[in-house]
Amino acid sequence: MSSKKKIAVTGAFGYSGKYITHELLEKGHEVITLTGNPNRPNPFGDKVVAYPYNFDNIDELTKSLQGVDILFNTYWVRFSHGKNTHQRAVSNTRKLFRAAKAAGVKRIVHTSITNPSTESHLPYFSGKKILEEDLQSLGVSYTILRPTVIFGKEDILINNIAWFLGHFPAFAIPGDGSYKLQPIYVVDMAKLAVRVSENTDNQIIDAIGPETYSFKELVKMIKEKTGKKTLLIHTPPKFAYWASSLVGKVVGDVVLTKDEVEGLMGNLLLTDSPPVGETKLSDWVTENASILGKKYANELKRHFMKK
Repeated sequence: MSSKKKIAVTGAFGYSGKYITHELLEKGHEVITLTGNPNRPNPFGDKVVAYPYNFDNIDELTKSLQGVDILFNTYWVRFSHGKNTHQRAVSNTRKLFRAAKAAGVKRIVHTSITNPSTESHLPYFSGKKILEEDLQSLGVSYTILRPTVIFGKEDILINNIAWFLGHFPAFAIPGDGSYKLQPIYVVDMAKLAVRVSENTDNQIIDAIGPETYSFKELVKMIKEKTGKKTLLIHTPPKFAYWASSLVGKVVGDVVLTKDEVEGLMGNLLLTDSPPVGETKLSDWVTENASILGKKYANELKRHFMKK
């Protein structure tokens, strides 16, 4: 982007949206955010103005996007919780796309997932594909980014693996653990998102990092670099899910879902695309081993503000 633009980022007070916002502000752009929690602490002070999503009032949603040149969309739900279902997330995102077009937004950078499919019985992956197709038919310039796991200091998966390794004598690996994933660093993801927003080409990019791990290799690497002595055991997927459900009751969170286990074991977080991220997870874990997993990262508290 050669000149100052007005940019909208969904979830700028959250995880990946926050890093995208950092990149945009450093480039001198005006940034607003759409958020489901407008009263959430604003890490950017008066540099970023927050608007509620207003999914139930399209006129207000459109009004909040007036004058915006580019929309970065990271809005989604990891799992259905109460009224926040995957189906509702699909409906809300479609409203967001249409409001953006009505407001005159020129380009949308949308975060999806690797291997989405409308034929998938997993609502996370089928919902993401529905939205990709919806965006492609919208008539607005777009880039669709398909990450697997996004790691960083606010990450949940990598942090909580380390937390489990530090708090239990054994760690249950569902099945043989040979299924794979390709994590990308959140800063690399943010830089990629901002970079692709600078052109007008319609693109779909697998946003993956430079290292590919089987799940058992991933857990073993985190265990070794954090100095844990935890026993790694292979269990039936149903047992791993049952055990995580028990822990979830203790920490007040949804630790793992059946769909997540099935998606991971189905190698849906694996592609044959070249990496676009440069930061190695192994290097990052080494650098952050002293703080990784010190506290449990609670999904419900983070996204649903449950106390």
